[in-house]
Amino acid sequence: MTTASPAAPASEAALGAAAAGAGYLLWGLSVIYYRQLAHVVPMEILAHRALWSLLLVAACVLVFGRRRQLMIVLRDRRAMTILSLTAAIIGSNWLVFIWAVNSDRILETSLGYFINPLMSVLAGVLLLGERLSRAQKLAIALAAAAVLYFTLALGFVPWVSLFLAVSFAAYGYLKKIVRAEALEGLFVEVVILAPFGIAWLFWMSAQGGAVFGNVDPYTDILLILTGPMTAVPLLLFTFGAQRIRLTTLGLMQYLVPTTSFLIAVFLYGEPFGIDRLVTFSLIWVALGLFSIDTWRRERELRRLAGLVSPAK
Repeated sequence: MTTASPAAPASEAALGAAAAGAGYLLWGLSVIYYRQLAHVVPMEILAHRALWSLLLVAACVLVFGRRRQLMIVLRDRRAMTILSLTAAIIGSNWLVFIWAVNSDRILETSLGYFINPLMSVLAGVLLLGERLSRAQKLAIALAAAAVLYFTLALGFVPWVSLFLAVSFAAYGYLKKIVRAEALEGLFVEVVILAPFGIAWLFWMSAQGGAVFGNVDPYTDILLILTGPMTAVPLLLFTFGAQRIRLTTLGLMQYLVPTTSFLIAVFLYGEPFGIDRLVTFSLIWVALGLFSIDTWRRERELRRLAGLVSPAK
């Protein structure tokens, strides 16, 4: 597995950044895609995502000649344990995301992915023993204040936002440390998820409630294409995550919530009153502090490493 490091070649890092950026942009635009499937229950959409992703990724393994690398992963007990966990995490993340998008709660998914970089920082503290700077502490405090304000002002905990933020931060961390390339890792994840999806589809068909093949060809095509819509961004994200710094990856994550935020407000007209404005404003200020602090830290690290000249 290729792992990002401070000494990673510039061309490798640039390729990783381009891949991660493209993956994030596709995720941001995916709310429009899944909104077209609002008449399908989320569990059926999730089942099709797993099934068609499996077929696509299996074909990629064969076409790109990755069978030997896949067998290495399958024989690696630690890698399989981590990938079993990432499969459960990403499957639950997909389900909540689909449900929220089709329940007119895209703004909550946007809030979740805005919070996500700060959750990644907390993961570093809890799992790697990293220390927070003053700016990071203030950013996390502002994010906590935003969640508290949202809860008190609107009368409910933004569980969708919190679940998406925490689950994807955990997924990103585990994908960073697993000894598996993007394609092989995703193959294992969808192999784990697909049997549950197939069982669900059979059960739904037996109950007469399956949508696939019973509504219209357009719906069937959209369900089939959930495979590429799932696999391509994940492959791009994992490829990029293994080749760039975690801090850089965290900054690029803003593409997802920004895109979905604009879509929610300007395309679907989700309500954005004063309560949500205050909540998002607190998060944006927190992210501004976090981004500036991250940029300063990266610059200082490069200066100390002799990669940039000290300011005169």
